Amino acid sequence: MTRDDLPTVMEIERATFPADAWSEAMMRGELRDQPRTRHYVVAEIDGTIVGYAGLAVAADQADVQTIAVLAGHRRAGIGAALMDELLAEAVRRGASSVFLEVRADNPPAQAMYERFGFVRLGVRRRYYDDGTDAITMVKELGERDGR
Repeated sequence: MTRDDLPTVMEIERATFPADAWSEAMMRGELRDQPRTRHYVVAEIDGTIVGYAGLAVAADQADVQTIAVLAGHRRAGIGAALMDELLAEAVRRGASSVFLEVRADNPPAQAMYERFGFVRLGVRRRYYDDGTDAITMVKELGERDGR
């Protein structure tokens, strides 16, 4: 992902996370830390961005910062491809575990993460701006991991 991608990424961000979308300034800050501690990618179909994802890595721990796919393109493997890329980058950077937070009211996302081997750690009460809880999850990475 580059700064040139931000107008489209921000449209997807606001459409996907209307109650707690990141600001463009927040996203620019993430991109400034790329590639030092961040890795952001976009998914395109016919040259149009339809999804994006980001990872933060410090020492041996990685955190999925965000992952989003336009509603009309969900359930087509795009989110899985983005997650594959984030996990592969975590392995490349030497992470031993990957953490994430997911909205408690988003069972499809939770199911996708579980398919990737993430397990539930706990709950962060009222984590999101609208008061929704977050479920914290972790995936331990093995020698042959990437998925």
